[in-house]
Amino acid sequence: MPLIETHDLWKTYRMGAEEIHALRGVSVSIERGAYVAIMGPSGSGKSTLMNLIGCLDTPSSGSYLLNGTEVATMDDNELARIRNEEIGFVFQTFNLLPRATALHNVELPLVYAGVGTKERSERARAALERVELGTRMSHRPNELSGGQRQRVAIARALVNNPSILLADEPTGNLDTKTGAEIMALFSRLHASGNTIVVVTHEADIAALADRAVQLRDGQIEKDVPRDRAAVSR
Repeated sequence: MPLIETHDLWKTYRMGAEEIHALRGVSVSIERGAYVAIMGPSGSGKSTLMNLIGCLDTPSSGSYLLNGTEVATMDDNELARIRNEEIGFVFQTFNLLPRATALHNVELPLVYAGVGTKERSERARAALERVELGTRMSHRPNELSGGQRQRVAIARALVNNPSILLADEPTGNLDTKTGAEIMALFSRLHASGNTIVVVTHEADIAALADRAVQLRDGQIEKDVPRDRAAVSR
């Protein structure tokens, strides 16, 4: 059973009398343990598709099955649980609480999940160790570099052991060297079993994934596997 499966997914926005079709019948299947890049230029629909996969928005028509369950049948409480526990989000702008330490930022999803104080701390510390930030747990975002802030965001996304790690332009605010370090971290996470979906417009970032889904004008233009060995030569 695919982890993510969409069938004839449409998303239409109304602007006055005009209809804008952000997605036009997108059907895609992503297996558990996959590493997939969703590509496309601005306006292609890739961010819209990410929002639907992440249960941040609902389609105008079509269906989306997550772990075999139709998302449209879920109520608000179930959707909130899915967003908190099943999907780990990594954003271009990090979205960290500025006055909270790295440890407290990573603990936040566990607070919403009702996890006790001791277990929260243990799991958050383990997640920060996993992204090689064990020595920066007490630092606030303004005391961390851009790459370190993104690692905190990745640790926060991982702390609930989600089914999917969903990253939106994760290197967009980073320099080339730091971006390469973050993508190397994604590769290690994938090798350890995480399912990763990266939304990007950069071909070199997409080339690190096992598969690239190219969108244009709200439709899938290409869906091809990547030869990672060829990329590395």
